[in-house]
Amino acid sequence: MIIGIDIRVIGKKCTGDEVYFFNLVKNLAAIDKANKYFLFTDRDQEKDSDLAREIEKLELGSNFKIIFLNSPNRFWWNLWALPNYLRQNPVDIFHTQYIAPFWLPKNIKLVLTIHDISFNFFPKYIKKSDLFFLKTLLPRSIRRADKIITVSQSEQEQIINFYKIQPEKIDFVYNGVDYENFAKEFSEEEKEKVRQKYNLPQKFLLYIGTFQPRKNIPVLIEAIKSLDIKLILAGNRNARNFDKKINEVIEKNNFQNKVIFPGWIDEEDKPALLQIADCFVFPSLYEGFGIPIVEAMAAGTPVISSNKTSLPEVGKDGALFCDPKNTDEFSKRIYQAIADENLKADIIKRGSEIAKLYSWQKTAEKTLNMYKSLM
Repeated sequence: MIIGIDIRVIGKKCTGDEVYFFNLVKNLAAIDKANKYFLFTDRDQEKDSDLAREIEKLELGSNFKIIFLNSPNRFWWNLWALPNYLRQNPVDIFHTQYIAPFWLPKNIKLVLTIHDISFNFFPKYIKKSDLFFLKTLLPRSIRRADKIITVSQSEQEQIINFYKIQPEKIDFVYNGVDYENFAKEFSEEEKEKVRQKYNLPQKFLLYIGTFQPRKNIPVLIEAIKSLDIKLILAGNRNARNFDKKINEVIEKNNFQNKVIFPGWIDEEDKPALLQIADCFVFPSLYEGFGIPIVEAMAAGTPVISSNKTSLPEVGKDGALFCDPKNTDEFSKRIYQAIADENLKADIIKRGSEIAKLYSWQKTAEKTLNMYKSLM
């Protein structure tokens, strides 16, 4: 087989989307030496150091080839650059996410990954051009797809019900976690180096992710009113979809010194950062999978999570769950996790075992089997 994969998100710090495709490709490269892979990008790795660095980490074999297709924008890339290349250089399977090429030779099987459809439930917080693409072109892409992959059973059911598609057309393949990377032991010196790099206090709660409104960060800030501990919110505070209510709640409560924004966390620092946190908190209203809670569980950090959408399915009994709209309940759970040493140890132990259930190798193996089933 010749398999084409759209890797445009790699090297762009696109959070979950990038983590998914990076680890899928890396593990396909490790387990599959028989098939050929074309990896399509809209950037030149010789001119883009971030992309070049990430591609080097993929450890690609000789059966993998990077295809750079220049294009002024993503619309033209999907309309002309990619379809025209595939017309002249056909692949057996093309794998992308959300939006398929505008035209694709009929003999090419299309695999479409849909991480979540939260935009249908939180549309006013989505960039208008993105919402247009998703609302207009995703239904068309779903019709064209030969197989749809999503990342949890919860999301599979959401997609089936919302788009009225046949259940046999869509399968869920869980995301993974690099367990060894997050669970490895760090010296006190290494931990202190990370603490100083991001100017962190001795005791803190940690959130890592985006700050879009569905992440529900204002409720989390309200939940720490009665708690003598600081909250670290790690991510891009300057993103266009930053929830403005976050700043309002901070100012209302005079929490300028209690809520800390260290910025984007380097991937190599994340395991140690999680391990020095007293608790990982994740109040999201909607997740297709929730990679951050699994990474935290692998790191041995107690997790307090929202009980919405896929999160209880993924976290199972490895976290404390609560209603993300109930500030008092969230506050109570956080206090329990940091004050009750026996409970804390139990959560950590159960979380570590749950995290072991998810591996990127399993994700790659199941995806490869799906490719084979289409031929």
